[in-house]
Amino acid sequence: MSYFRKKGVVISPKRYFIDALGAMALGLFASLLIGTIFGTISDYVTYKPAQEFLLRMKEYSVAAQGPAMAIAIGSALGAEGLVLFSLCAVGAAANALGGPLGTYVTVVVAAEVGKLVYKSTKIDIIITPTVTIGVGVAIALMIGPWIARIMTELGNLIMEFTDLQPLFMGALVSVVVGICLTLPISSAAICAALGLTGIAGGAATAGCCAQMVGFAVMSFAANKWGGVIAQGLGTSMLQMGNIVRKPIIWIPPILTSAITGALSAFVFKMENPVAIASGMGTCGLVGPIGVISAKGITPNEVFVMVLICFLLPALLTWSIAKPFKKLGWIKESDLKLDI
Repeated sequence: MSYFRKKGVVISPKRYFIDALGAMALGLFASLLIGTIFGTISDYVTYKPAQEFLLRMKEYSVAAQGPAMAIAIGSALGAEGLVLFSLCAVGAAANALGGPLGTYVTVVVAAEVGKLVYKSTKIDIIITPTVTIGVGVAIALMIGPWIARIMTELGNLIMEFTDLQPLFMGALVSVVVGICLTLPISSAAICAALGLTGIAGGAATAGCCAQMVGFAVMSFAANKWGGVIAQGLGTSMLQMGNIVRKPIIWIPPILTSAITGALSAFVFKMENPVAIASGMGTCGLVGPIGVISAKGITPNEVFVMVLICFLLPALLTWSIAKPFKKLGWIKESDLKLDI
């Protein structure tokens, strides 16, 4: 084990399930998601050279999602030099064979094995890439297709159930994904792995927005506008320490996400066609942008997006939290952030 520690291989749930998953989501954001945004913008650009340039940006960004995820995960695990560079090939293979989750599993193993041999021989320039890529491609070939199939079937099942039972499933998906967003795990990575799009993706977006906007509004007295920006455009994860100290503060945003998720799926049939955007909420306005990209920027789509992603989360969370505060169950100090 001392050799493992010397090589920076530390077996830890936090490193693998929080740091690596969170980094994977950033890799997807910097490739697939930003490429999708470029494509959406191109639909509304009339100047043909600019439109073609945006479409090229989309094409190359989307094509880089495998290597981008791999570099992000490897960096989070402390891979460097030849190990990190070799992960580009691993990511390309793993994403093609196993999708986002297959890439995550494959890259974690390949990065850790690569670190064990890195700078251990005089022909490191040959050994490290060979071992890292060899292990990665072998794992991708063995488990990638199975992981991709399982996650695709699971994602399809969730989306099918949401289409059939939008009231119940809309609320359930919204609550679960919203909770994942606030927990120190990556809701975006989970949605991407499941391929959660369509009405289920819209419900997931509603849940994430309920958490972010809800906490921003509920804690306004304690955190002012800095808190609104940090939580509403950043992440509700900032409240995790306060939630651990006083879990009751989580009830208003969770109840709000159940309501907005049900309304999103059952009443408005709001969709999000971009899986990773489904788990981003109002972070950088990625979730709302994804919703608009589903059916275009029409007055009706904009109204539904603003209602589900901003207005209802703010009004409902404030209304639900008010009696909690009046009864003294939630104090303003319980929501204070160190920002």
